[in-house]
Amino acid sequence: MSAFLVIIALALLFLKLVVAYSLDILNLRNVRKHAGSIPEGLEAVMSKERYQKSIRYTHSQTHFGYWERAYDGAILVLLLSTSSLATIYESISAVVGFGSWGQALGLFLIGLLLSIPSIPLDWWRQFRLEEAFGFNKSSVTLWVVDKLKGLFLGFLIGLPLLWLLIKAFDWLGTYWWIWAFVGLFIVQLVMMVVYPIWIMPWFNQFEDLPEGDLRDRLQALADRTGFRAKTIQVMDGSKRSGHSNAFFTGFGKFRRIVLYDTLVEQLEPKQLEAVLAHEIGHYRCGHVPKMLAVSALGSFLMFGVLGFLSNQPGFVQAFGFSGTSGIVPVLLLFSLLSGLVTFWLTPLGSIFSRRHEYQADAFAFIAQDSAEPLVGALHQLCEKNLSNLTPHPFYSGFYYSHPTLLERQQALMSLKVSN
Repeated sequence: MSAFLVIIALALLFLKLVVAYSLDILNLRNVRKHAGSIPEGLEAVMSKERYQKSIRYTHSQTHFGYWERAYDGAILVLLLSTSSLATIYESISAVVGFGSWGQALGLFLIGLLLSIPSIPLDWWRQFRLEEAFGFNKSSVTLWVVDKLKGLFLGFLIGLPLLWLLIKAFDWLGTYWWIWAFVGLFIVQLVMMVVYPIWIMPWFNQFEDLPEGDLRDRLQALADRTGFRAKTIQVMDGSKRSGHSNAFFTGFGKFRRIVLYDTLVEQLEPKQLEAVLAHEIGHYRCGHVPKMLAVSALGSFLMFGVLGFLSNQPGFVQAFGFSGTSGIVPVLLLFSLLSGLVTFWLTPLGSIFSRRHEYQADAFAFIAQDSAEPLVGALHQLCEKNLSNLTPHPFYSGFYYSHPTLLERQQALMSLKVSN
């Protein structure tokens, strides 16, 4: 039975890699197929020189992904096919102890240890790949400080949560996982308020959008669409990256709109208004509670699996742990293996997300009674971000949380014609 579980895990890893690499190859072939000219209908998006640069960017990202996937896969094979994870757990537990706080600290330290191999890849992506295409704006010092801040916050928030999870297993018996799910969901709701107010400012500066025509027109848009935001803020995203974005955070009286400073610089006021209308569309169409409901369902199923596995001593024994080691080995193995299953659910999440994007685009069209501002904004964002204009349909269907530029443009223009 032990060998069988290991074989199943390795087989799932192999199948995941085969599908992921196959999708990458299909995508690159499609990009090369259209490399000679900009696709029909997208000629206005970027110049030929910029289009060729976007192709090179897609190639570089994909080739980096090849190595990253192989590297991560090799580490996972090592952990699954040997008893090294169990050895690490026993060694750390011997130092920090087998009590609740010791096990929580041990789990945190093992997670930290397993994250170390990815640090060189993170550095390479930021300071080689992104730098080569002009997107990196960060310094090595800032990058290191960000890592240390993330580590500190992970310890400050994560350690008590891990302790509560372990105690729930100790205290609550067979149905501990239900109460653990309820507790996590409450924490998730609290973090929706806490994160933008107290955590995000650790990494970025937020300033209210200065008074003027832009602020007035954006505020007027928010008022007429029934979106009562506490404030419209600008975030200094440019100190790390040339990429741009916009989002809103929180709910109720804590709701706020955030624009990257790069976005404010890149778009015209009418286009910024369209981007804001799109973001408001997510709120007005009820996408936030819908996504929360989906997230809650996923978490509930996840904890249900944890509850089942915690009663299967053969599961942890298959990977070198003692059958009486408690919940921590189950959590460790689940964190490593769950991605081998959730990978296959990626297209479902993508379909769900793309549907929301179409609805938000339609809301923006109605709010401005025009398709051109949002289409123009999408053109600018794709041009500035060197987006892939010709992804393979299988690739975008599997991974993309947003419809492709051509799909969004066609949908908006069809709304224009029908109105």
